[in-house]
Amino acid sequence: MTDSSSASTPLSSDQPRVHLAEAEPAIALGPLDGRYRSAVAPLIDHLSEAALNRNRVHVEVEWFIHLCRERALEGLPELTDEQIAGLRAIVTGFGAEEVAELGTIEAETVHDVKAVEYFIARRLEPLGLGELTPLVHFACTSEDINNLSYAVGIRDAVEQVWLPAARTTLEQLAALAERAAEVPMLSRTHGQPATPTTLGKEIAVFVHRLSRQIRRIEAQEYLGKINGATGTYAAHRTAAPGVDWPEVSRRFVETLGLTFNPLTTQIESHDFQAELYADVARFNRILHGLCVDIWSYISIGFFRQIPVAGATGSSTMPHKVNPIRFENAEANLEVSNALLDALGSTLVESRWQRDLTDSSGQRNIGTGLGHSVLALTNVTKGLKQLDVAEESIAADLDANWEVLGEAIQTVMRAEAIAGTEGLDNPYEQLKELTRGRRVDAEKLQEFVASLGLSAEAAERLKNLTPADYTGLAAELAREFSGR
Repeated sequence: MTDSSSASTPLSSDQPRVHLAEAEPAIALGPLDGRYRSAVAPLIDHLSEAALNRNRVHVEVEWFIHLCRERALEGLPELTDEQIAGLRAIVTGFGAEEVAELGTIEAETVHDVKAVEYFIARRLEPLGLGELTPLVHFACTSEDINNLSYAVGIRDAVEQVWLPAARTTLEQLAALAERAAEVPMLSRTHGQPATPTTLGKEIAVFVHRLSRQIRRIEAQEYLGKINGATGTYAAHRTAAPGVDWPEVSRRFVETLGLTFNPLTTQIESHDFQAELYADVARFNRILHGLCVDIWSYISIGFFRQIPVAGATGSSTMPHKVNPIRFENAEANLEVSNALLDALGSTLVESRWQRDLTDSSGQRNIGTGLGHSVLALTNVTKGLKQLDVAEESIAADLDANWEVLGEAIQTVMRAEAIAGTEGLDNPYEQLKELTRGRRVDAEKLQEFVASLGLSAEAAERLKNLTPADYTGLAAELAREFSGR
């Protein structure tokens, strides 16, 4: 028999329930590793903890090879092609089993980079390189390995994941700008009716702005250093005083595809990261502005959203097609910028020669970029589902003939300069006629006919409509949409 009193009592937070933290497979805490994992999964190869460790192995292996090639130390052999291939296979074969093995080593060492050193050392004997175990991590501090590993991971994440996603969004946006290049639209400055433009030109403004930020990000330098515990090459010079260690280090950093930073403390100063995150955050903010504008255009009926088969817009209102892609993007851009801004301000500071604030901070780089990638994915999908509602845009424009006041008073100014009499105070005359009032085509044409303009100017204004008064908007849309 059921206890009716307990059945009617609401659950309290201290009542026993299944512990989700113990579920198998493990349940993700954050949305990027849970709900949205498919959108950001490519970043895992570059900015996850496992990817960081693989990059550490990569840097250590290449430093080992580089020292042998440079004959930086007495007694170093010339590696065979097979040995070099075997060393690099440690990196290319780094997968789930290796991640687990490295985790076991780190549990013993309680030091992530030292664990990488031991992980590589275990693999030298089969390559005939067992006697060179001391060469692994030679003259390095952990930050020599970490800064290069992060730089490689950040570069690859930006160039292979973030930039392609940004370019895809930009292509969709540029296509929309061209498609709507000649669609006349009422502008709204300060939210009020203003000089007409075209929908395509307004979209092209965002294409132009976002393109500029992409070019900045494409030109980003990724810096690295390998100069010892406090950036002095002290251990290097003590071990091999006859070697030009700054030059050996420069060549090594450049073999990784990075830019050499010749002067640092224990850490690479991270200024390049702050520069990059500022540019990505600026791109995000521009994209956020686009999302707000698109959302607003949808709200007033300038865009129709193409329904997705099987999708539900509202749990109770079946007619709704909500602009969720742009709303989702707004939120993720804000989260991305919160993280990128924090990283940019934190990473450029370090107490004296080293503290660990950067170590904790940099583990959030993937999350910061991940929310931006997720936003880009949503904007791209949202743009694909837009249809221009030309009839709604035209009706809105046709209801606001007073915006031609600018055109009329400017022609009056030009005519007065050319010597036509009786055109005093053109701005004031149009202000009296139109400010705060709705003026239709008939009233405007009556006003123009009363001015005594030259025949050519009068004819030009007589035939002018709000839909025609878009200047070079269509040409600008095409030029700056990149099409």
